[in-house]
Amino acid sequence: MNNLLLNISCQDDKLKENTLKELSKVCSQCKACDLSKTRTSVVFADGNPNAKIMLIGEAPGADEDASGKPFVGRAGQLLNTFLIEAGIDRNKDIYICNTVKCRPPQNRVPSNEEKQACRAYLIGQISIIKPKIILLCGATAANSFIEEDFKISQIRGKWLNIFENIDTMAIFHPSYLLRNHSLEQGSPRWLMKRDLENVKARLSVL
Repeated sequence: MNNLLLNISCQDDKLKENTLKELSKVCSQCKACDLSKTRTSVVFADGNPNAKIMLIGEAPGADEDASGKPFVGRAGQLLNTFLIEAGIDRNKDIYICNTVKCRPPQNRVPSNEEKQACRAYLIGQISIIKPKIILLCGATAANSFIEEDFKISQIRGKWLNIFENIDTMAIFHPSYLLRNHSLEQGSPRWLMKRDLENVKARLSVL
């Protein structure tokens, strides 16, 4: 499956949507790791498959597991607020997925083995969507692609050279911002707002 996904070339919008549906169907039946034993839903993606922005989060939580859609709980609602303030339309401008498609028990961080089991689906999504911008939402998503040690507070907001021809930025995960309410200059929420404004500005010239 890996070779097939990596060689996908979907220029036609309808072909792209159909290919994603096929990948989602395969993913919905996946039993490559033990998360398949405890999930309610496979949470594949949400948003516009023709969007220029792709946001990659960590893993589904309880609300996402119940609904089958990523970022619909409290953290997702906060993300929506930041997107709206930045002038980014969640339904039109962005395609959202996670590094793993099934909820880890008690919302723990997914293991490397679990992330590897889902790797082909994530790479397939990137290959099909062909976004112009990728947002790595939180440390777990970022360390799926960055090998060296880092702190999310140090790399967030910077354009990273990870994917060929795709502008990539790490941003705070909204679940972290739920614990940090300050809007003062330099606070995590203030930085998140500035980062998404930067993304919106980059999007306008792509």
